[in-house]
Amino acid sequence: MIKMPPVSLESFFATFNIRDFAVSPDESQIVYSTNLQGSYDLWALDQGQGYPYPLTRRGQMSQFIKHLPDGKIILTGFDRDGDENWQVYALSARGGELMPLLTNAEEKFYFGDLSSDGRHLYFYTSENNRRYHNIAKLNLETGEQTVLLEGDKGPVDLSAVSPNQRSMAYLHSLGNTKVLGYVRIDGADLCVTPEPESRQRVHVIKFWDNDTVYLLTNYGEEFAYLASCHIPSRSFSKVCAVEGHELTDLRLDQRQGRIYFIASRGVQDCVYAFDLNSQELTELAAPVSVITKLEVGASGKLYLLGRSATSPANIYTSSDGFAWDRLTAHGILGVTPDQLTEPEVLVYPSYDGLEIEALYYAPDPAADNGHTVLWPHGGPQAAERKWFRPLLQYLCLQGYRVFAPNYRGSSGYGETFMNMVNKDWGGGPRLDIVAGMEWLDSVGKSEPGKWFCVGGSYGGYMTLLLHGRHPELFKGFVDEFGPSNLFTTIETAPEHWKAADAELIGDPVADRDKLIEDSPMTYLDSMTKPMLVVQGANDPRVVQEESDAIVDALRARGQVVEYILLPDEGHGYSKTENAIKVYKAIVDFLDRIRTL
Repeated sequence: MIKMPPVSLESFFATFNIRDFAVSPDESQIVYSTNLQGSYDLWALDQGQGYPYPLTRRGQMSQFIKHLPDGKIILTGFDRDGDENWQVYALSARGGELMPLLTNAEEKFYFGDLSSDGRHLYFYTSENNRRYHNIAKLNLETGEQTVLLEGDKGPVDLSAVSPNQRSMAYLHSLGNTKVLGYVRIDGADLCVTPEPESRQRVHVIKFWDNDTVYLLTNYGEEFAYLASCHIPSRSFSKVCAVEGHELTDLRLDQRQGRIYFIASRGVQDCVYAFDLNSQELTELAAPVSVITKLEVGASGKLYLLGRSATSPANIYTSSDGFAWDRLTAHGILGVTPDQLTEPEVLVYPSYDGLEIEALYYAPDPAADNGHTVLWPHGGPQAAERKWFRPLLQYLCLQGYRVFAPNYRGSSGYGETFMNMVNKDWGGGPRLDIVAGMEWLDSVGKSEPGKWFCVGGSYGGYMTLLLHGRHPELFKGFVDEFGPSNLFTTIETAPEHWKAADAELIGDPVADRDKLIEDSPMTYLDSMTKPMLVVQGANDPRVVQEESDAIVDALRARGQVVEYILLPDEGHGYSKTENAIKVYKAIVDFLDRIRTL
């Protein structure tokens, strides 16, 4: 029998991904952002044809995709090599040249909504208001722009426009724990929830008709639920909730009188339908563990983008929400799902008794090398979930165990749990991690002294901090675009983040001592273990200065630090070539240090 070669690293990291998609008004075409040729572009799939074709050859990620009502024109937005300065273009639905609509290389233009007649594009932008944004509309026929609202005291994000275009719904962020929702009608603003002075978050607002909006909010509760606001009567009502779950991605189907939403709890998603006539809430059969986006076609068919731990992102469709057909066929070259690892969900007690949920990937016992990789997630107000991560699966295939805890501050466990990270970046979350490592050692799922730490963004920050404060627990560290100095993080953050960062991270003056205590740069003398640092030169969230500073400081002390600087990336990897380069370096680094 022919013996096949082992699965290559390149096979894993050349896996195709889908970031976003849109369905044409007649549902004949699916347009999606994918890296089929090694970098992101827009591709299309004509239903019934089964083979995609390219629409753009720009090699950049898109921020949104939207068809005009006739289905012949697509609106979309691109940045440049990860700089997140989104520019808006029009494009034929059959592909070709991009027509600039909103462009200024130094500013950001975010999609908000499209008028039902397709004549006006509503958007919000940093242009002329970098800190708080302005909301505006663009006449697609004349090119005329009109500012509708100037942001003040906190960033404003446009959520939706009413069918008659007399009203618009927007979100107003007043720090990290307060996001209010408003409807502006005839120049007056109506808060869609009661008691706007209270701490609450409104996540999304959608118009059902000119008089009623539906929204997702956690007003008065731990988890976001579905609510409505009747504009003429100024009345707010809770509609339904899923106990212990955060509701996201609201979609309305006026034709069938239904509202769809995703319900998230920790590591996994569910999808629900609420019937407005019967008032019945029904859980549907999601084909994946984590849902990125849900859409409802004009016919009432559902379209869903999602992934699971053992399968990459694909687009699915269903007529009833129970039987799903997969429209795309993205997999891993030369790998079948049975070769991958379904993570175990663990719950352990932290240092203060708080319960922490985690994912644990166990390799085949025959391949187990006895070492465990700690994977602290980014955010910090995000979570590690049951989604496909090529690096974690490949490490597991190579014999590494992987431990991914959702420490305090993670999303999906309620408002109180998520806010525990505010002004405590390096305290409770770090101790949750250490407690998890000790617990894992005690139950025999890991071995003391045989740990590595690999993390990106906030996970990169935690990697650096653990290196400085707990170097004895690890053999080596890999930091991907992680903050090294919280003062620098605050100073260089995008302007529209600064109000939230003051509450999430801290104030450089009032919280100076705590920021020093929680900054990895404070603990340089303890960082004596092997380390690899990765940074994107165009990163607007964690600027190159952060990685340069810690690499230079450690090298000045004689510490050997490997450093990969990617000139054409931002906060992550948009190009397959770069992902392969970095992940190969990570695996080589771990294998080399493991055998020392």
